[in-house]
Amino acid sequence: MTKYPEYKYHLAALFTVTVWGATFVSTKVLIANSLTPAEIFLLRFATAYVCIWPFAARRMWAANLRDELLLAAAGLSGGSLYFLTENIALEYAPASNVSLIVCTAPVWTAVAMSLFYRGERMSRRQLAGSALAFAGMVLVVLNGHFVLNLSPRGDMLALSAALLWMVYSLVIKRIGGRYPAIFITRKVFFYGLLTILPFFAFRPFAVEWEVLARPVVWGNLLFLGVIASMLCYVLWNAVMHRLGTVRTTNYIYFNPLVTILVAALCIGERITLAALAGAALILYGMWRAERA
Repeated sequence: MTKYPEYKYHLAALFTVTVWGATFVSTKVLIANSLTPAEIFLLRFATAYVCIWPFAARRMWAANLRDELLLAAAGLSGGSLYFLTENIALEYAPASNVSLIVCTAPVWTAVAMSLFYRGERMSRRQLAGSALAFAGMVLVVLNGHFVLNLSPRGDMLALSAALLWMVYSLVIKRIGGRYPAIFITRKVFFYGLLTILPFFAFRPFAVEWEVLARPVVWGNLLFLGVIASMLCYVLWNAVMHRLGTVRTTNYIYFNPLVTILVAALCIGERITLAALAGAALILYGMWRAERA
């Protein structure tokens, strides 16, 4: 096996986190147009499910009951519950707190993988690189504002989101080698949609057609559904199977960097020297963790 194919997977992971970093700005635009986080998630995953079906239906795979339960757990942990806890956390805690805590997911994933899978244990070089990338991520998230206001409810929700992504990573690790990535992704969308529906019994879906007809709304929904969900979830699940869960999850450290860059370009947010220093640390840490 030559190294070139593996580099393609690294590029796929980098592309995915780049898109996911931009989704925070896209979601912020939709919220400004009166959509709730739950409504955004439903429309996003419904669009992704409709778009992925023609590709996944070319060959129908069947999962046994145990695997079907694992796929349901993936849809719950990496879909409905993850997005709800992350977005509801923003109602109680500052965005810097939420971003910082959610981006600890690679740390929890590495700990869990080292406990359950000997082959996924990190070397000293990888630990050092990951620590540098984490430090850089902290600088990027704070973006020059070194004050964190404690908000127990919001912080615990953000921590729950990070732990849910860890669970999702463990489930995909368990099942990833048995089914194609596109089949797993379709199931994640299906169970994500199924498990979000009870939420609307408490907060009914109330998006008006006039709002959906706005170009800025349907344009961002298409971006979230087709690119950020359908395409990126397929890529991410395939990359985790090829590179390993820990190495792939470390790319999440790039998320805040992309977010502040997109926010600076699209909505005029300021980038500080601290954020630039953090970006350099992320790049160096990832290079150190991955170099031969």
